[in-house]
Parts: sequence; C-alpha cells; structure tokens
Amino acid sequence: MHSFRYYDFLVAGMVAVLLCSNLIGPGKVGVIELPVIGAFAFGAGNLFFPVAYIFGDVLTEVYGYARARRAIWAGFGAMIFATIMSAIVLAIPAHPDEPWNATLQPALEIVFGNTWRIVAASILAYWVGDFVNSYVMAKMKLWTQGRFLWTRTIGSTICGQGADSLLFYPIAFYGIWTNDALIAVIAFNFTMKVAVEVVMTPVTYVVVNGLKRAEGVDVYDTDTHFTPFSLRDEGRVRRPRD
Repeated sequence: MHSFRYYDFLVAGMVAVLLCSNLIGPGKVGVIELPVIGAFAFGAGNLFFPVAYIFGDVLTEVYGYARARRAIWAGFGAMIFATIMSAIVLAIPAHPDEPWNATLQPALEIVFGNTWRIVAASILAYWVGDFVNSYVMAKMKLWTQGRFLWTRTIGSTICGQGADSLLFYPIAFYGIWTNDALIAVIAFNFTMKVAVEVVMTPVTYVVVNGLKRAEGVDVYDTDTHFTPFSLRDEGRVRRPRD
C-alpha cells in the first residue's frame, strides 16, 4: 500500500466520530423548536454522525474508493467490538459492596443497553450507507472529470444518508412507532444530515485541496473493482495538477 502522511489520522478520526455517535449519541433524545412544526425530537447522535460521512468523502476524493473501503471496514470492526464489549460489561455482575454500582449499573444499561434491533440496524445501515456514499463519490468524480467537488460531496451524501435512514429506522422501530411517526423521523433526520454536509462543504474544499497538495496525489478510480468485499489497494494515483 502506498505510504501517506495523513491517511491513518483520517481513518482514526472517522472511527472515533462513528463510535461516539453510535455509543454516546443514542443515550439522549434532544428536542428543538421548528417554525410551524413546533417541537421535534431527535437522537443527539444525529448531530455528529454526518461528520463520519464527511470523513468518508475526503478519504474517497483524495485517496480513492479502495482506501476509503479499508476505512469503512475499520469502522465496521470497531462497531462490532464496541457492541460485544458493551454487552459483556453490562452482563458482568456488579459488586454488592461498591456504593456507586446501585446507580451506575442502571445508568449504563440506559445509555449502552440498546436492543438487538437497534444494534443490528445501526451496524447494517452504517455499512450500506458508507459504501453507497463512497461508491457514488468515486463514480461522480469520473463522470465530472474531477471538477465540481460540491456536486459529488452533496450527491453522495444524499444517496448514502438516504440508504442509511431507510435501513436504520424501519429495522429499529417498525412496529414500535406508528408509520406516520416513522416517516416523519426518517424525513427529518435525512434532511438534517444532508444539511450538515451542505454547510460543511466549504470546509471540505479546504481539507481536500490541502491534503491533495500535502500528499501529492489525486486518485481516480478508473481501474478499481468496486466490490465492498476486498481490502486491495487500488486506484490510479495522479498528481493534483495532472
């Protein structure tokens, strides 16, 4: 694999945001007042989860689909490990002589004790959504010949976050929420996630251009096999000004 100066840091950042959004975020339901609609509840993790997609955009744009694919699998493995670790820690009997355990155990169960449906939905939706995002990003780069970065950052996010939302909420909450509530939550959270991408587009431009100059590469996936089930290092490496 080609040696890069900042690739590992981006992967670490993506995994960190992903884990925090899925472990810390779901523990709190926030509420905001919207014009006309009024009060609207949402999972706090949705404020930061789109940042993982921004990392995915940057990785795909600068280093190519194959290297973004490795980052997605790293995130997937981290989520599996965190899920197993949470289940084991919660299952361990609390020491009866420790005074904090009387309040700590129930609190941990509330924050980290998600149902199997939510866990399965979160992992599957992340895996599918991130691969859709990266695939669309790489393909649009070829179609636009590397121009109009904003079209592929936003376009890939629409596709990826759309797949994520359409998988997560029905798997996690169908039959628990009413159909109207389910549709409303999907629409709101999808819109909010895409809005974060739009707002962060100028920052993405700065980061992408800076990384291309610093790394001396600009990968086009002309010869890449777009299967998600591989860790091969692929993609035609070009200089930023080629």
